[in-house]
Amino acid sequence: MGKDFSSALRPAIVMTILFAALLGLAYPLAMTGIGQVLFPVQANGSLVRDGNGTVIGSTIVGQAFTSNRYFQTRPSAAGKGYDGLASSGSNLGPTARALVDRVKPDVETRRGEGVTGAVPADLVTASGSGLDPDLSPAAALAQAPRIARVRGLPVERVRALVAAQTKGSLLGKPHVNVLALNRALDAAGSGAADDRAR
Repeated sequence: MGKDFSSALRPAIVMTILFAALLGLAYPLAMTGIGQVLFPVQANGSLVRDGNGTVIGSTIVGQAFTSNRYFQTRPSAAGKGYDGLASSGSNLGPTARALVDRVKPDVETRRGEGVTGAVPADLVTASGSGLDPDLSPAAALAQAPRIARVRGLPVERVRALVAAQTKGSLLGKPHVNVLALNRALDAAGSGAADDRAR
């Protein structure tokens, strides 16, 4: 009986060590290496740098923009807002009173900024992760009159920037990356230095 047990135990230990080395070390290292070679920007977080090489954000992680001079992102339920360590949605259903109470002030704020007609949902509701870096083109265009007014630009120029930054998708709807759009807005010679919230 003891001999049978030890003869059965040895292959189990060898296979455990083999698969731990293969799947716990070799495979992750291989995938990391392939990612670094084929997709270095994405493998390192899709970081965005300014002219001095300082990291100012990421194209795949949203951040808060609070200045009226910039396109603002959708609300975030992640921690105190856009907290990468607390990524989550609000988990409130469409009939939840708490969701209605949370959305109402945002709708009133958007109305005060001059948004008319139906307020795009992504301007007043958080995403599932709380870190969505994108807006729908409709949500960006709804903010164009405010930005044009604050920056003293023709609204058509701001709308053209939104159109130029709108990206299509194979699986999904067109979207606008808010960080890229705000950088294009600054590059268009339309205002002073970046004063967004960090």
